[in-house]
Amino acid sequence: MQLRPLGAAVVPYLAEFYPNAKMLEGRRAILYHAIRHSRTTEAAFQLGVAGLSDRASIVRYRGCCVLAYSLRHDAIPHLEVLLAHKDRKTAEDARAAIDAIKRNNHHYFVDRDHTGQMFWEVNEGDTPAA
Repeated sequence: MQLRPLGAAVVPYLAEFYPNAKMLEGRRAILYHAIRHSRTTEAAFQLGVAGLSDRASIVRYRGCCVLAYSLRHDAIPHLEVLLAHKDRKTAEDARAAIDAIKRNNHHYFVDRDHTGQMFWEVNEGDTPAA
């Protein structure tokens, strides 16, 4: 079943299932589907916060994605905790998410050197910042 056509209506179900998802693939998928709604639904944002403490690095990465895309400054304290994480990739992902939020440009999560040549289109209309 495709979740995209359901829009933000799917987020409460994702949030309900997340704590019970035993396999990392399920948790990773839940956070992936939450990214596009992280600016408009609190539940999607909170899924991103929850993902930061997951035992799987790919799920922590998706948590950083959710928060980076949200562009919410209240995500920064949650991300700062990961800056000293033992997994270097997790710390780098958190740093990139913080940078994107502080610069109000979600593209910087993927364009970590600010080249202006890499873009992250999550939702239609996610055009590069001028």
